[in-house]
Amino acid sequence: MADNMDEDMPEEPLPLQEDFTCPVCRVVFRDPVLLPCTHSFCRECLQKSLQFSNKCPMCRVEFAEGQDISNRALSSACETFLKQNNRRPNQKCASEDICKLHLKPLELYCEKDEEPVCVDCVTLHSTHRLLPLKDGAPLCKRELGFKVQIFEKKVESYKKMTYKLSNAVEYIKYQAGQAEKQVKAEFERLHKVLVTEEALRIQALATEEEQKIAAIQDLISNTNEDIETLKKLIETLKKEMGNEDLPLLRNFQNLKRKAQWTREEPCLCDNSLLNMGKHVGALGFNIWKNMQAHVKYHPVVLNPDTASPWLSLNADLTSVKESAERLTLPDNPERFDPCVFVLGAEGYTSGKHRWDVIVGDNHKWIVGVCRESVARKKKFTLSTTRGVWSIGLSKGVYTASTPERTELQVQQRPERIRIKLNIDKGEVSFWDGGTAKHLVTLTHQFDEKMFPIFGPGLHTTPMSLAPGKIAIHTS
Repeated sequence: MADNMDEDMPEEPLPLQEDFTCPVCRVVFRDPVLLPCTHSFCRECLQKSLQFSNKCPMCRVEFAEGQDISNRALSSACETFLKQNNRRPNQKCASEDICKLHLKPLELYCEKDEEPVCVDCVTLHSTHRLLPLKDGAPLCKRELGFKVQIFEKKVESYKKMTYKLSNAVEYIKYQAGQAEKQVKAEFERLHKVLVTEEALRIQALATEEEQKIAAIQDLISNTNEDIETLKKLIETLKKEMGNEDLPLLRNFQNLKRKAQWTREEPCLCDNSLLNMGKHVGALGFNIWKNMQAHVKYHPVVLNPDTASPWLSLNADLTSVKESAERLTLPDNPERFDPCVFVLGAEGYTSGKHRWDVIVGDNHKWIVGVCRESVARKKKFTLSTTRGVWSIGLSKGVYTASTPERTELQVQQRPERIRIKLNIDKGEVSFWDGGTAKHLVTLTHQFDEKMFPIFGPGLHTTPMSLAPGKIAIHTS
């Protein structure tokens, strides 16, 4: 019955209620104590105040510990007041609604410290901008709103990335299908001798396909989990933004700490796609035992994962030409775009290497070597300072890729260019493969893995890699 009477109690204070109200907690005194300055407080309120100061919370007059005495007369009067009005002692204000330092209501918001404060805290924030709670809450909501917008954009970005990743999975399946056809055709040609080897190669291809697809599917799964996490974070922020001003402001710093996103954006990692050079590049040479008369050896094969979308490679990765239209390919980190180049499948860190490139009668081309770290996703001028050591033909002039663009004197137009790379000596030399005439030698102390680079120009005539000679030495 008493609970119902409390609920129906008028909000306006009853006669004498103000006299029986603790100035700290703003409810009827409970176990009041009297200070030498004649001010009275609930014993619990005074004990909390003593944690911060030994001054009276009302008049700020200092008093010594133990000088407070029980105010029995006031305690009795409060009990009589409550009985006469059929009331029980009110519950104290939630401790979090009271300033822990001054035991006064939190009525202001400090914009710099981003926390609610009481009126007595003003001197502690004298150089800060203080706002009423109703003005501080919109500021916090606005900032949290910006966070929501950022996360919503991230969700859309992540969704687009999952679409790209799914396309990459399909492309890997396509790569695997193409490679499988080539592997099967090659092993069919060498059927009697290489049945066992064929099975091993197919298994290796299937294993890498499974691994690469599994890795991307894990990335897709993680990305979807990130999306759900972001959505939950957005929902949490929106829910908190709907709270009353004081709870929102009190929880604002905690919300800001939660509203952080440090995870990296999802993207295809290096070597995400199949290593086609491993499976189909120089395939016949890799299985040449007892089949020398039936195989061709190419010192260098092309890496389709690096090829510009405007280039088309043949099945065995030994020739490249302009594509009639831009191919739909994954935008993996290794791929050149917008520059129209393709790299060899194998890089070199030591030793001597040599390969011939058939450029034919094309009137524009580039061949040479480059650092593994060469730019892939932006246009750049070919130069040794950009990590490319090459020669090329453009507008009838042969040049070497030195910073000053050294012009080469060529008496007879070469249709075959020979590149000799000596990593240990720090030299890459270019020769006319038909006449064996030296064209130019570029020197550098190579401190990074070097790859053959090819720029066939935009021509329908392919640039091809010439087969090398096979010599078998046994001991």
